[in-house]
Amino acid sequence: MSKTKSKSLWDAKIVSHALLDCVRKLDPRMMMRNPVMFVVEVGSVITSVLLVRDAMRHVPGFGFDLQITLWLWFTVLFANFAEAMAEGRGKAQADTLRKAKSDTLANRLLPDGRTEVVPGSKLRSGDLVIVSAGEVIPGDGDIIEGIASVDESAITGESAPVIREAGGDRSAVTGGTRVLSDQIKVKISSNPGETFLDRMIALVEGAERQKTPNEIALNILLAGLTVVFLLAVVTLQPFAIYSKASQTIFVLVSLLVCLIPTTIGALLSAIGIAGMDRLVQHNVLAMSGRAVEAAGDVNTLLLDKTGTITLGNRQAAEFVAAPGVSNDQLADAAQLSSLPDETPEGRSIVILAKEQYGLRGRELGSPQAQFVPFSAHTRMSGVNFDGRVIRKGAVDAIQRYLSENSSYLPKEVQATVETIARAGGTPLVVAENGRALGVIHLKDIVKGGIKERFAQLRAMGIRTVMITGDNPLTAAAIAREAGVDDFLAQATPKDKMDLIKKEQAEGKLVAMTGDGTNDAPALAQSDVGVAMNTGTQAAKEAGNMVDLDSNPTKLLEIVEIGKQLLMTRGSLTTFSIANDVAKYFAIIPAMFAGTFPVLNALNIMHLATPQSAVLSAVIFNALVIIALIPLALRGVKYRPMNAEALLRRNLLLYGVGGVIVPFIGIKIIDVIIRVVGLA
Repeated sequence: MSKTKSKSLWDAKIVSHALLDCVRKLDPRMMMRNPVMFVVEVGSVITSVLLVRDAMRHVPGFGFDLQITLWLWFTVLFANFAEAMAEGRGKAQADTLRKAKSDTLANRLLPDGRTEVVPGSKLRSGDLVIVSAGEVIPGDGDIIEGIASVDESAITGESAPVIREAGGDRSAVTGGTRVLSDQIKVKISSNPGETFLDRMIALVEGAERQKTPNEIALNILLAGLTVVFLLAVVTLQPFAIYSKASQTIFVLVSLLVCLIPTTIGALLSAIGIAGMDRLVQHNVLAMSGRAVEAAGDVNTLLLDKTGTITLGNRQAAEFVAAPGVSNDQLADAAQLSSLPDETPEGRSIVILAKEQYGLRGRELGSPQAQFVPFSAHTRMSGVNFDGRVIRKGAVDAIQRYLSENSSYLPKEVQATVETIARAGGTPLVVAENGRALGVIHLKDIVKGGIKERFAQLRAMGIRTVMITGDNPLTAAAIAREAGVDDFLAQATPKDKMDLIKKEQAEGKLVAMTGDGTNDAPALAQSDVGVAMNTGTQAAKEAGNMVDLDSNPTKLLEIVEIGKQLLMTRGSLTTFSIANDVAKYFAIIPAMFAGTFPVLNALNIMHLATPQSAVLSAVIFNALVIIALIPLALRGVKYRPMNAEALLRRNLLLYGVGGVIVPFIGIKIIDVIIRVVGLA
């Protein structure tokens, strides 16, 4: 499931399976789900029947009719191949997941306290199991007792183990993962066939993917266009008879197939399946195609501050010395007091002193130094070393400490503390031997490049809102530095829900991430709810996407993939409709120029003969499907831009390009046909 393990576009195994599937999909019951291609298949059947009849009667022109019939069938097969390729990529991911799925043995806990060994498939929701180090967790559930290190690489592709423990938001475990240490008691939350792994396999296969509302609407439009062109072509036959233009059914079927939007009809399903597959390649599972599509239409993004916008832990940013104290003195004392501190904040102080003042961390053994650990009572930590008594802590704690030692906090230091607090930082005061040395400025570090990404989202008309439990002053400072459009400070679960409902009441689509049970209501309410795989079962069930990497910033990539899906569908629809123009100029003159020579003026491509014109258009119509399969599977390259710029680019590249490319392609095929002597 790792991103580095995703299959290449033309993987031999996927292609071989797709070649078989494209024939299997000729079943009319399957083809009827795609009205456009079903019409092409019906036309192919009609020409095949007529071809057999003409062969038996030795009707002239058999070679031309045979070529038309073959290329019509190729058109259907190429469309099925595109869909089979998209499905095959998903099934390849599912095969990887199946390797992680096995019927393991479980130590089920009985009411009397004894345990019995049963197959994992016999477990039911509510059963209690004991899982020890080295054993595979037999089913989805929640830890109700114990703590353990768990290898989830079979699910996420990440080799680093994770900690799972009873209580809190990291109690959920997934069937098929392995316990590496300790022992845990798990309450099973799923029945056989309903585990998270089972759902993952079903989701990534894509074959049962339901069409999204927009896709259904586009299908209806394509079906409507097909009916219109069908009626138009049917009426041409009486006109041809009246005008004594000898037109065969083969030519009329060719005209119909070339005029209806076969290109987008052939690729539409593949585009949707490939969109879900691109999410899977980013280790995100979408519960439906609707969720992927909604991600592309999102208007508002709700993002947690910690871990999404910031690095997750406050880090030392600067040392501000008190009057009469050098920055070197302050940095030296701050580093000494932080050497035993293994927290990210403590490590950052040691590193800052080293980077800015060249102070290397010192190894202080217990005979040389007495470390004073941090406590909630004193709210200070420090070290007694070589006659130096150094303390580091919160402002009020150091003030109290100085007062007890007949000293005080200088006004300049107090001013520095207030300045740091107003900027949204956390001030830590350092004192040595009853004297204040200065202040350490701890701050949330905004992730690199995040401001630029928010600017790109803003260019697309997407509003970003930071959610944080910080006070409004701190939240405002971080929001300003990160470049978000708005923030919600001191946020409670109800506040999140109210904000989502308010945005939705204004007709906007909202996306958010979450991992805790308290996030479940907001995840369920949002249009795109991305639950973390490390989160609770309630959160994963409430969201319509699950991020297997549990990376909150993935929400930005999800929106981009959703946009890419919509852009790809729109671009290829534009191209499909535009390239019909060239086919008009190829086939219409070929049909009637013999009866109405004035129509030769429309033969602007100077195609050799009426037969070569019709055959060239049919061949191009089939080959363009194969040519566009890579674009349908990979997606149109994502470029952040507003709707107006996107429409202008779409019309220029795929509209104008959709008109020009077929003129060139049909002319080249006509030349080849003439040289080879096919018509």
